[in-house]
Amino acid sequence: MSSHYYDSKPTVGSERGEVSIDVNGERVTYSTDRGVFSKGEVDFGSRFLLETFVEPEVAGGVLDVGSGYGTLGIAIAKTGDRHVWMTDINERAVALSKENATKNKVDSQVTVVHGSVLERVPEDVRFAAAVTNPPIRAGKDVVHQIFEDVYRVLENGGELWVVIQKKQGAPSAKKKLVELFGDVEEVAKRKGTQFFEVGNKKRKEYLTGC
Repeated sequence: MSSHYYDSKPTVGSERGEVSIDVNGERVTYSTDRGVFSKGEVDFGSRFLLETFVEPEVAGGVLDVGSGYGTLGIAIAKTGDRHVWMTDINERAVALSKENATKNKVDSQVTVVHGSVLERVPEDVRFAAAVTNPPIRAGKDVVHQIFEDVYRVLENGGELWVVIQKKQGAPSAKKKLVELFGDVEEVAKRKGTQFFEVGNKKRKEYLTGC
């Protein structure tokens, strides 16, 4: 049976690697491995999101859903002063996120949990922003659950940033986000990757999708 990056326990053998990117003048280095998303390089969508992400105006932490080996969450922690929660269903990715937090000296600034979507994030924790490069290959239901759960845990005035390729479900994602948040405005687009701004009357939330 083949192993996927959205499996809880990858069955492929380990083959460690390392990748690095520059974010806001900071060099961020990640240990990677087989059985996790984008082992060989930081994927385009994640780099695009990090280039575009702006910390929210409201106080509070940041949530990274489907965090993989920590691409988004660790970079945000290293270049800002927010506490970042990271969650992923893949236990190998979670172990790498913890290792990468140490490697980049942000251990005290991050909390990494192993679970499906937000099942291991305490129900009373709220966030000023959430970021996700969702596991498209895990299916539309999983992606939509991420949106629904993030909607529930955002502070008033919080922001949601999502990156999805158009050919991998951006129209469906946009429709779901309109249903949850209200109006959706495309903010940026590059190489088939779209960013949307999401807002509604109850909360002022933002989505970035590629």
